[in-house]
Amino acid sequence: MKRRLILLLLAAGLLAGCASSAQPGQPKPWLDTVPRMAVVSAFAPELALLLSQTGQRREYTVNGITFTTGVLQGKPVVLFQSGVSMVNAAMNTQLALDRFQVTHVVFSGIAGGVNPSLHIGDVTVAQRWGQYLEVVMARETAPGQYQPPQRMAGELKFPNFGMMYTRPVGVRSAGRAGEEEDRFWFEADPKMLAVARSIQGTALADCDAARQCLAHKPRVVVGGNGVSGQAFVDNAAFREYAYRTFNANVLDMETAATAHVAYSNGVPFIAFRSLSDLAGGGPGENEMETFLKLAADNSAKVLLAFLAAW
Repeated sequence: MKRRLILLLLAAGLLAGCASSAQPGQPKPWLDTVPRMAVVSAFAPELALLLSQTGQRREYTVNGITFTTGVLQGKPVVLFQSGVSMVNAAMNTQLALDRFQVTHVVFSGIAGGVNPSLHIGDVTVAQRWGQYLEVVMARETAPGQYQPPQRMAGELKFPNFGMMYTRPVGVRSAGRAGEEEDRFWFEADPKMLAVARSIQGTALADCDAARQCLAHKPRVVVGGNGVSGQAFVDNAAFREYAYRTFNANVLDMETAATAHVAYSNGVPFIAFRSLSDLAGGGPGENEMETFLKLAADNSAKVLLAFLAAW
């Protein structure tokens, strides 16, 4: 009888423990309490060089995402892949903020160039990022003529691309006491931008391991705009529209989402993006597969220089 009672009590305790651990909405425990800079890349080739330079590494896995803590250029960091796309970037940036003591967020990766003065291999450090595919799909009232709903007219500040009218997104943040604001641009942190300006002379590669070389010597460009959205762009007309409408240097599929999450949490943010292709502006096939590694490593080199100067 005594043995049966003990077993019943143990079983009850285990069940209670399982039930309590599965409660939705409860704060999750910190995986690490050291204040760290979060270093984010969308996918493995973008993060490879940075991981290889990280010392004192320790891995944690949450929801299938591997977070690597360690020291990079003498600074405590947590590195992870956001995954490609705006949803993945937002979800996993927030996951990092919820489980680690993140002081700053830094993104490193590749992008499509839309500013015609920039070239493949250049590294851009945009001053602000916008979500350019948050759009209204307007009604076609006549061939080639589009009319968005009248009630939305006041928020549509940018010229349209056919039926697509970019709109701001409603944002709530830690600094505004729950009040929602309409916002298109998310600013990079001014102090982080100042450090980025101090390392504009960072040496960048113009040839890869296979001796495929660029026609121009790459450079670091600090300032200007970047835009992000749920599309891989390989279209010359849309590239021209993005440059003309948003005065954008580059476009990608993650950065503005990460910037949005950082803003909502009150965490300073900056992004380094190297041009792997011209988003449809090149004379032939899209160049991303050819120059992916060179561009990814150039971005990582600038990030390493940034951390060393931080």
